[in-house]
Amino acid sequence: MRIFTSWPTWDAARADLAGHPALPALDRAAAAALRWHGDQTRPTGAPYAEHLLEALEVLVRGAEVSDPAILAAVLLHDVVEDTGATVADVEAEFGEEVAELVDWVTKPPPGAGLGRKARRAAKGAYLHRLRDAPDKAVVVKLADRASNVQRLEQMPPDFQRRYYAETVIYIMPLAERAPWFADWFAEWREEYGHLR
Repeated sequence: MRIFTSWPTWDAARADLAGHPALPALDRAAAAALRWHGDQTRPTGAPYAEHLLEALEVLVRGAEVSDPAILAAVLLHDVVEDTGATVADVEAEFGEEVAELVDWVTKPPPGAGLGRKARRAAKGAYLHRLRDAPDKAVVVKLADRASNVQRLEQMPPDFQRRYYAETVIYIMPLAERAPWFADWFAEWREEYGHLR
């Protein structure tokens, strides 16, 4: 299974993207994502930007996506969910199309005081809703999830099993809409089949 971890920083990604027609849009999106996410880290302790750049690499090097709106949206896909940025902020800086893609892949905030079961149900409803998303938004979500699952073994065992099941139930049916992702997730499912 191919993994996408060659761009740990925007400088590394930018060097590989030299001459790419979407580079001006990506420079702006990367700067905004880095500004909004600040010093956030992933559960593994790695800088949060690594996840955004992995998702971008999945799209560029794997799925060979070149659409500037999709590529900008993948860099910005978590800003509304995980920072103080709003969809209106994204729209003001990047336009309606990018903002709509970010909006589609943003989980609604869990209600205050919800227990674990209710939070999981809300997440399931969000993932289920993605079946109605436009193809461009689905591609953003697929790249996001590919980044998250490509090194699933780094997470705690109980999380691994839950996330594996969630990916198989909700994400793999979405991948059928994008042939490269369908193949990639099929290989991933085999590699992590011990989590069934």
